Amino acid sequence: MRQYIYGKNTVLQSLKGDKPVYEIYLMKNVMDEKLISLAKAKNIKVNIVAHKGVLNQMVGNVVHQGIVAQVEGYDYYEVDDILAAIPSGKQPLLLMLDGLEDPHNLGAILRTSDAIEVDGIIIGKNRSVGLTPTVAKVSTGAIDYVKVAQVTNLSRTLQDLKTKGFWVVGCDLNESQDYRSIDYNMPLVIVIGSEGFGISRLVKSHCDMNVVLPMTGHVTSLNASVATALILYQVYNSRHPLK
Repeated sequence: MRQYIYGKNTVLQSLKGDKPVYEIYLMKNVMDEKLISLAKAKNIKVNIVAHKGVLNQMVGNVVHQGIVAQVEGYDYYEVDDILAAIPSGKQPLLLMLDGLEDPHNLGAILRTSDAIEVDGIIIGKNRSVGLTPTVAKVSTGAIDYVKVAQVTNLSRTLQDLKTKGFWVVGCDLNESQDYRSIDYNMPLVIVIGSEGFGISRLVKSHCDMNVVLPMTGHVTSLNASVATALILYQVYNSRHPLK
């Protein structure tokens, strides 16, 4: 199914990638020569529009920067396909998002996941944000490179992954240890809970250990995408220590 994406960097990344781009819509005061040149090289039609409202009808009242593209919709992967694509010799790293609802958080998490080569992200089909145009824009192109699986039952998925040798680490306050105290050199699933409620009870029951980010200031929590980035980079540090 086709969908619209928006924003200069998002559209540019799509033009550079393999995903089909069908048409581009530009405000007449946004004549980006690099973008137009890439589109022409791929024989993609560029439509010049006079009014912002035309683009708003496509993507809503968002900051689209006067640039919209119609592309092939983003596909979800099967978890087994994600596992099969992990390079031989690489320590597997998956991220599970339990009830994440903010598309800006998911977009930022995709961007960090691409930066440190997370093998795949697992989200639920219900009460979770999916791969929307806003997610695509915030990810600045990472959505094209990070595999995302959408599953019906997160708890059952964790059960299955544990039979395949994965360890599950939840980001949770209860019975937790400092996130810096763990050796992350093992096949790993990092679980991040929802913005308002954290990790659900059933998912939490499958976590082998919980980690917490120490906080000594006045606020008591971090944005979900910020917390995810800190933990993922700790995994990277653990697996790739400075010599």
